[in-house]
Amino acid sequence: MFELELSKALAVEGLSENDVLEALEKPKEAKLGDMCLPCFKFARSLRLAPPAIAAKLQPYLAKLDFVDRAEIVGGYLNIFFNRAKVADMLGENFALGNDAGRSDEGKGKTICIDFSSVNIAKPFHIGHLSTTVIGGALYRIFEHLGYNVVGINHLGDWGTQFGKLIVATRKWSSLEEVKGNDEYYLNSLYVRYHKEAEEHPEMDDEARAWFKRIEDGDAEAVAYFDVFKDVTMKAVSKIYDRLKIKFDSYAGESFYNDKMDACLDILREKNLLVESEGAQVVNLENYNMPPCLLVKADGATLYATRDIAAAYYRKKTYDFDKCLYVVAYQQNLHFKQLFQVLKLMDFAGAEDMEHIAFGMVSMEDGAMSTRSGRVIWLQDVLDKAVDKALAIIEEKNPNSADKQATAESVGVGAVVFSALWNNRIKDIVFSFDKVLNFDGETAPYVQYTYARCASALRKGGAYDINNMDFSAITDDDGYELVKCALAFGDSVRQAAKLREPCYVARYVVDLAEKFNRFYKDHRIVVDDERVRNARLHLTDCVAKTIKTGLGLLGISAPEVM
Repeated sequence: MFELELSKALAVEGLSENDVLEALEKPKEAKLGDMCLPCFKFARSLRLAPPAIAAKLQPYLAKLDFVDRAEIVGGYLNIFFNRAKVADMLGENFALGNDAGRSDEGKGKTICIDFSSVNIAKPFHIGHLSTTVIGGALYRIFEHLGYNVVGINHLGDWGTQFGKLIVATRKWSSLEEVKGNDEYYLNSLYVRYHKEAEEHPEMDDEARAWFKRIEDGDAEAVAYFDVFKDVTMKAVSKIYDRLKIKFDSYAGESFYNDKMDACLDILREKNLLVESEGAQVVNLENYNMPPCLLVKADGATLYATRDIAAAYYRKKTYDFDKCLYVVAYQQNLHFKQLFQVLKLMDFAGAEDMEHIAFGMVSMEDGAMSTRSGRVIWLQDVLDKAVDKALAIIEEKNPNSADKQATAESVGVGAVVFSALWNNRIKDIVFSFDKVLNFDGETAPYVQYTYARCASALRKGGAYDINNMDFSAITDDDGYELVKCALAFGDSVRQAAKLREPCYVARYVVDLAEKFNRFYKDHRIVVDDERVRNARLHLTDCVAKTIKTGLGLLGISAPEVM
């Protein structure tokens, strides 16, 4: 919040709020102030020497109550805050209870987020974790900032794999047996099909024929398809519940079957669709990209065709201001092609679409493959994390109530946090040992800090916010904790701006570390009423902020651990 207030005050003398906001820095040493503004980058545009710019800007800080003084050091404007005034800001900023950092800056704006997009008839594996939790975190972050958010699960519910499953079901199972089983059983049929098809390639012709029957609306084929979809959705819904994920739309690929022709007609009218070896493509040579294939030689459509139809449908239905696609970076070219084709079509939302890329997940011994059965199921990961959390709780706090519920919060939270801690573009080599490590920069550490805050608040009881000794929370450790608690909104806005939930994840770890440092050297519940009130108030603000921050990531904050 300090950066925003400072940027508003210093947006003068030809500078914009954004100019100042991007330039503000935290000094490396506390003796240099709480914030500083390097004025070197403004020298060319303002045609002044940096020290002169700092001198011009210095008087404008007088209007800010929380600024104590500003010093000019070379080309830097070093800004010092009034510690008591900053501490007093806690009450005002936490008046909304658990809504720390909430704003209405997105009011009237709609953001569509396409994420998770599971494949029908395939269980959730660890590779689905990143798109699901990154998308879920962005959903909650934008919602926290006042945006109208539409979460879209663009289901992978179309393609020849369904013909393959029908063949497998008819050869080795039955529709009734599939109905009575789960998605793992479906996957075992899929894996068996690919092993058998290596020696009997004619099976692929049979599979294509069955999928054609699905496309044509054949009742028998559609009956199989519907069962596959029903079994899968029941299973993935349980995973989504554990991960605190919600969607507003489950319109998958099949939903757009009757919407593609209109888009292809637009392409033809604009002479963009050309024939190439019997297929129909959009030539993107002028944009240094290979052609975008939209209709195969046999008349079949592709992902890109359905994505174009989906873009038109979403713009018409939601009138989005931004449409984000949380999809692995392996699809970079696909989205570059998609967005360029939409621009050529003069699509109204073409400039408002973004690919939110993230790194791939692999096993320690190589990449995963559902076809060969080499995969880590996400349910197994979550269950093992919960089991380990339960074992730790039973060892450290055997008499605690609701141990299973706490273990679920801690175990699932650890897995989610592991996918949100780093910048999303980083590749992840999945390791049970790393994910299930409950030490260091982890969700359990932050959750334990919240429980510690909650315990102190229970012991301290009610406190009087109007009767506090600010000196009890404005020594060096207390003051750093106060500033950190007040900066939560900045981390949320940064996470939204850069589409990086890691800013919230790192923030809550930083806040937890600062609180534990303060807690170690300062008793919270003391005899002096004014000191106790101040420290309880600060603890309360920290607890609310941690709970809100974890909540934005999709992680619970247990009251007791």
